[in-house]
Amino acid sequence: MIAAGDRIPEATFHVMTAEGPSEISSDEVFSGKRVVLFAVPGAYTPTCHMKHLPGFIQHADDFKAKGIDTIACTAVNDPFVLKHWAKETGAEGKVMFLADGNASFAKAIGADFDGSGVGLGTRSKRYAMLVDDGVVKTVHVEDSPAQVTASSAETLLQEV
Repeated sequence: MIAAGDRIPEATFHVMTAEGPSEISSDEVFSGKRVVLFAVPGAYTPTCHMKHLPGFIQHADDFKAKGIDTIACTAVNDPFVLKHWAKETGAEGKVMFLADGNASFAKAIGADFDGSGVGLGTRSKRYAMLVDDGVVKTVHVEDSPAQVTASSAETLLQEV
């Protein structure tokens, strides 16, 4: 798993724009910026939907006040799902959603896991990290996908 001091690898995410799905590189997301990145195993899954994402929405202004340029969420979902999730949760304009539909980014940083036993296929572990100009400053990975303690917005906010 990626660790503090490591550089975010080159990757391509998908985002939804007014014109439809579009690609965005990891360089565009992280270069020259302070970014809070958190990952969820799946949009709309109970823990992700009710416990993980809400904290980052609630504390968006607190992160911005501490000099965070972008709060980003990545998930092994497509950009259509993430766009609707952002809209339905009130996250639009607060959290950037980075679709990692093929789990390429999750695999590149060692955060992938096999959820096929419950019909989910390859997914990303739940984590949160602070990235400064493409370099990981701190990263917190949950031991279980059902936990939101180490990777919570409140935990990361204390380290920004």
